[in-house]
Amino acid sequence: MAEWLSLAEAIAAHVRDGDTVAMEGFTHLIPFAAGHEIIRQKRRNLALIRMTPDLIYDQLIGAGCARKLTFSWGGNPGVGSLHRFRDAVEHDWPAPLELEERSHSDLANAYVAGASNLPFAVLRGYSGSDLPRVNERIRSVTCPFTGEVLAATPAVRPDVTVIHAQKADEKGNVLLWGVLGVQKEAVLAAQRAIVTVEERVRTLDAPPNACVLPSWTVTAVCEVPRGATPSYAHGYYERDNAFYRAWDGISRERERFRAWTEEHIVHTRDFNEYLRVQNDPGIQVAYR
Repeated sequence: MAEWLSLAEAIAAHVRDGDTVAMEGFTHLIPFAAGHEIIRQKRRNLALIRMTPDLIYDQLIGAGCARKLTFSWGGNPGVGSLHRFRDAVEHDWPAPLELEERSHSDLANAYVAGASNLPFAVLRGYSGSDLPRVNERIRSVTCPFTGEVLAATPAVRPDVTVIHAQKADEKGNVLLWGVLGVQKEAVLAAQRAIVTVEERVRTLDAPPNACVLPSWTVTAVCEVPRGATPSYAHGYYERDNAFYRAWDGISRERERFRAWTEEHIVHTRDFNEYLRVQNDPGIQVAYR
């Protein structure tokens, strides 16, 4: 059953060195606050999973938290490359990074398989693809009914999944809506799940097509307003496009990235202080 904790308490209790960690959210509801707390607590040797690793995984990789990345696309959306990701792959800085590349449809199905307690996912998506040449875990099975040869890939079963959502009630039932990716499946596939939310409410009023995660699927819930910044939270705030553009310069050089991380993440107490630092005109903010 879900337990209400501070974000620092939740990360300390449920994200351990060496864990396989999935942090999902598609275009919005990306759990930046939780990612920053993982950096702040200096977690190491994490096997990270995300369908579309963007800035938050660039930060985690550059901060030395990751040993492996399983993904299906990586980049700074609308801007370009992830420079800390590239530096780790090309130059082993700050540490070597093992890669496991899969397709979008593969990872989506693999989360479903994990949530269904199945050992692997089956799909047609790799017909004509070169990915099986570089990923030996993409294999094939023959349908016992039709004889069709299909792709098979391992289920995704994280030690811990972290997502951001709009609301949770007193019991820890979680409500999210808008563009939904694989957050539900990623939570159901995991041994433990941490959910940060915009607000804690007495009762949930679910709009049409919303997703409700019952409290028994969640380990810890944390109230973290604006916890998806600089991505957006549908119904709460917009995407900070200026930060995405500026990240290209912040992350391009190691020392500039390191200085930004120290000032804005390591030396801030929590995400609320991070937001104050970002918006304080008296402090040099690299992207404004």
